[in-house]
This record gives sequence, C-alpha cells and structure tokens, in this order.
Amino acid sequence: MNYRRLGKTGFQVSEVGFGAWGIGGSMWMGAQDDESIAALHAAIDAGVNFIDTALVYGDGHSETLVGQVVRSRPERIYIATKVPPKNEHWPALPGDRIADTFPSAYIVDCTEQSLRNLKLDCIDLQQLHVWRDEWIEDQGWIETLRTLKAQGKVRAIGVSINDHEPDSALRLVESGVIDTVQVIYNIFDQAPAERLLPACLRHDVGVLARCPYDEGGLTGVIGPDTTFPEGDWRHHYFKGDRKAQVAAHVAPLKQLLGPEANTLPELALRFCLAHPAVSTVIPGMRRRKHVQANCSVSDGRKLSDGLMKDLSRHAWQRNFYD
Repeated sequence: MNYRRLGKTGFQVSEVGFGAWGIGGSMWMGAQDDESIAALHAAIDAGVNFIDTALVYGDGHSETLVGQVVRSRPERIYIATKVPPKNEHWPALPGDRIADTFPSAYIVDCTEQSLRNLKLDCIDLQQLHVWRDEWIEDQGWIETLRTLKAQGKVRAIGVSINDHEPDSALRLVESGVIDTVQVIYNIFDQAPAERLLPACLRHDVGVLARCPYDEGGLTGVIGPDTTFPEGDWRHHYFKGDRKAQVAAHVAPLKQLLGPEANTLPELALRFCLAHPAVSTVIPGMRRRKHVQANCSVSDGRKLSDGLMKDLSRHAWQRNFYD
C-alpha cells in the first residue's frame, strides 16, 4: 500500500481508503455484520489506514462497526465521519441557511454521538455532509468545529461537496479554513479536475475522491436486466433506462483495458489516483474479495498520458441522484 499526505493535516493516509457507507446496512441491502467486520480487518491487513463513515450511515451502525474494529487493532487508523444536515436536505438546496442546516449546538451533539458510536475519544476528520459556498459568510459553524478541535475531540475539519457540484466549494477551499474536501470524482464525472482539484493543490487541501465506481456503474456489471433488492437505494439511482445508458457508456471503456488496467474497477481507481491532488480514493468495500481487488491497485503504477487522454473523452454529464 502506498500513502499520501492528506493536505495540511499532515496525516499520511493510504491512497486506497475504506468507504463505509455500504456496511451501515440501511440503504445498501445485503450487508452482513460479520462479513463487514471481516472486510474491515482485511483492509487494515492490506495497509488501509483511512476509513470514511458518517453518522447517518445506518443511523450510526457503520460507525459502531468501524469503531469496534479499529479499537481491536494496534495500527494507527484514521477515521473520518460526517455531521448530517439537520434539515435533511440531500444535497443542500439553494436558499438553505446554514443556521437551519448546521446550527452550532447540533454540530456538537452529532460529534458527541459519533464519538459514542465509535467509542473513541477523538475523530480524526469531522466533515459537514453537505455544503453551499454562500455559507462561508457565517462563521458560526467553523468556530464550533474549531472549538471541538481545541477540546481534542476533532483533529481536522472538512466538508463533503454536493453531488456533481465541485465548484460549489471553491470559495471555501480558497478561504483556507478547512483541511479537506470530499468530492465525486470518476471517469464519468471529471469536472473536479477543471477548477476544484487545482485549487486544492494551491491551498494544500486534502481530497477524498468518492464514488470512483459511479455507485457501481463503472464496475462493468450493470446492464439493462440488472435488478436490486427491495429497499436498496440503487433501485432508484438506476431507475428507468439508466442501466441501459450506463451499459452503453461502459462498453467503449472496455476497449481500453490492457496492460495498464486489466479490469474496469482497476481502471476506475487508477484514473482517480492519477491526479496529484487526490489524497485517497474511498470505494465501498463490503466484502473481502472487493478489499483485495481494490487494495491491489496501490502498487505505484501510473496510467500513461495517452490512456488518460483517451479517458478524458469519456466524461458524461448527467445526474442520477435527482
């Protein structure tokens, strides 16, 4: 496993991290706790030292599992979690006020609850789970997080950027008040590379690249006849003819497989890691076989300029989260 500096935090984090949404079990159907725990242990065995979870994932269940595993291990593991929006707007909407979304007392309460779920004394990275750049005018949220930091309950501060809106955090990055951003970045959604990622490099802000597989679309296994269990959120994400659209966009990518990447998942992860601003990429990993495949990509090999140029032609502007 290779490691990268997480912006100004100075944390040396595994360039492949563990995305822990799926193990929460409330929106990704089929997660089994014993399998999830085994996957977490396998990831740490493979050198993963960064885990991204959230208070809302399974109403704290993901945090509980993560804390259980991390407390049992001698390795230094960095844990990132998130404060959900109090108004439950996913993503944050135009006109939403930060006073309604992240009031100071609520940030404190959520942080305390996450610490209880994790059964730890400190969160390495506390993030706001949605963001709008106009909120930067109100300093209450950052002062609250700084107070938590001074109290030793939080080590670093970040935000998770709204779906497919990377420029909505440019002012925040340039302000210098945060340590990290988390953003959707993958072969289909390459927009962060235009302005956000260069800004993060200039201002030494760490980048967590989320959704490297486009919620499964870039794994190559989703086709027109794919079905998802009742209650699984992907049933909505890939509704209508979206599965057929995905298959049509993935088909030409398969022609790019070869010595630089043998599988679509490998190609997807290597694309994310090719950008120097990316500190860690956080694919979901609910099973040990996924852990092994994902972690094997951290071998120091980089995609060639020619292949990156080819991949740049596969950007796809659309929003399945609507």
